[in-house]
This record gives sequence, C-alpha cells and structure tokens, in this order.
Amino acid sequence: METIKRTARTAGLFYLVIVFGGIFYLRYVPVILINRDNMALTVRNLRAHITLFRFAIVAEIVSNLFYLLLVLTFYKLFQQVSKRVALVMVLLVGISIVMDFVNLQNRLAILSLIDGGTQLRTFSPAVMQDQILVYINIYRNGIRATEIFWGGWLFPLGYLIYRSKIIPKIIGIFLMVGCFGYVTDFIGSFFFLHYSDLGITNYVIMPASIGELSICFWLLIMGARTNPRQQ
Repeated sequence: METIKRTARTAGLFYLVIVFGGIFYLRYVPVILINRDNMALTVRNLRAHITLFRFAIVAEIVSNLFYLLLVLTFYKLFQQVSKRVALVMVLLVGISIVMDFVNLQNRLAILSLIDGGTQLRTFSPAVMQDQILVYINIYRNGIRATEIFWGGWLFPLGYLIYRSKIIPKIIGIFLMVGCFGYVTDFIGSFFFLHYSDLGITNYVIMPASIGELSICFWLLIMGARTNPRQQ
C-alpha cells in the first residue's frame, strides 16, 4: 500500500514540473517576447532576451520528458483498473510528445534567425520579421493541433481515476469533461477566424485546468487512497 502512495506522489511531482514548465514556455515567455502586431518590437525583444527564449525551448523539452515519465507512472498506477484504457492513455501522450517535438523545430528556426550572426546579415529587417512571423504562426498552429491530444489523454485518465476508487471520482469527472473542452477549443480556433477575439478559451478549458491542478496537488499531498471504501 505504501508503494501505491509513493507511486502516486511521484506522479504528482512529475505533474507539478509539467504545470510550471507549461506556464513558463506557453504563457510567460510568449507574453514577454512576442507581439504579432508589431514584429519589429518582437525581433528587438528576442534579441534582447535571447537567453529567456533559450530557456523556453529547454523548458519545453524538459516538460515533454516529464510528461512521458508521468504517463508511464500513471500506467503503473492504473493498469490494474483497465490495462487497455491505460495503454490508450499512453498512446495519446506519446503522439502528443512526438507532435510537440516536431513543432519545436519552429522555435529552433526562430532561434537560428535571431542568433545567426554574420550569415544572416544579408536579410533586410522586413524579411527577417516576415520569416519570424511565419515560424511563430506555424508554431502556434502546431500547438493548436497538439491540443487535441493534450485533451484526448485526459478522458482515459479521468475514466481510470473514476473507476480506481483510490482518487476522488470528482477529479476524474473534471478531467473527462476537460477533454472535450480542449477539443472544443481546437475546433473553435481552427474553423472560426475570430474565435480568439471572443476571449472564451480560458472558460472552455477551465474544467481541464481544475481537473489537472486538482490531481496534481491531490497526488502530492494525499497520494492515493489505500482503502477503496474511503471514496
């Protein structure tokens, strides 16, 4: 029983790294450096804070590695509930990690343009800005596509939690609902040009955010229930 609690707390620690890493490279750094309506300012920001941009790339790599560790830990924790569903969960996470690493090449391309030295002096400022904007947009669209799998794995995870009786069922429900929030957000951003102007993204993915933060801190603080009757 202590092994189950230790495994659960390990999963919680991995989740915490992913949460803070995601906030850093998906939220904080883009807000500080990127202004898609003023690419001249964006280029200046990137040049002035190139180390911060490098840290964002490193954070994305580290977050994906911990993402893999997390899902393997969850597989170990929940395989007795349903091995088939646990394998689907691992598959969805694996696909999202591959997609994100492929998409990361766009940030590396931006880094090459900013840090290209004398090799890129022939590029005019306008050409440089246009190139960087293209890579920023491709990266942004890649994140949108990856969202399908970031949300997709939450459904089998939520189902396993709901069935396991070692973690509160309500967390599993939030995660399952959150899965559809991510998918809805992708559909909205992909098919509707002015979707982002509506400002509803945070509300659409709120169930997922509640579920993920809840499971993260529950595992860290409480671990897993060793007596199913405690549900």
